[in-house]
Amino acid sequence: LLISNSPRHGGSYLGHCQQHIQSFLGQKVKRVLFIPYALHDRDAYARLLRPRRLVGGGYGLDSIHESCDPVEAVRKSEAIFIGGGNTFRLLKALYDNSLIHEIRKRVLEDGIPYMGSSAGTNVATVSINTTNDMPIVYPPSLKALGLVPFNINPHYLDPDIKRTHMGETREERIRQYHEEPNTPPVLGLREGTMLLVEGDKATLQGVTGARLFLRGKKPTEHEPGTDFSFLLNDSNPPNP
Repeated sequence: LLISNSPRHGGSYLGHCQQHIQSFLGQKVKRVLFIPYALHDRDAYARLLRPRRLVGGGYGLDSIHESCDPVEAVRKSEAIFIGGGNTFRLLKALYDNSLIHEIRKRVLEDGIPYMGSSAGTNVATVSINTTNDMPIVYPPSLKALGLVPFNINPHYLDPDIKRTHMGETREERIRQYHEEPNTPPVLGLREGTMLLVEGDKATLQGVTGARLFLRGKKPTEHEPGTDFSFLLNDSNPPNP
């Protein structure tokens, strides 16, 4: 479950996707391994989530930074949640703690649920090339977990034609990324939107929709409920 944002304006942390989380994790999961590496104060991050019991689902929370053996914590986990923050800091910590292979194995081979939000969604993709974050630290590679074979731009913002700000829009930055050869599709997830991936099926959920960018093609607009399963297999959408 790849979520664009954790808090939403006027709401609580992950409150806008509470039902989606409970449906995704189900009743078999009792405890979730939380990875707070995207923020500097990991203790405070864990304290933020623990009283909420993952937004009312009743799931216990184990924070990986409190474990003396992060690799073993991943191997024993029932489900994994990686929260938002700085994507570069997060990915560096995943490499530093030798967790890239272990998380991939648990999710893709063992089939445990993975949930990411913002930076946690970025690292679930091919690479973090399309993050909005500043490179405050230097991970050994921009390659990420590769749980899905494309990239995502969380917090996607549409151009505001009324503003006089001259900085590049998200769309322009993604287009520049696609000027490089062999770059994968990018799904721009607006806040309030998430992508549910189950096996070979991917479905857009939430309330605000998404924008899909394919190299060499015009971006396309998609509403919640859109079937994005083709992104799991190739870079071209089916013919209408």
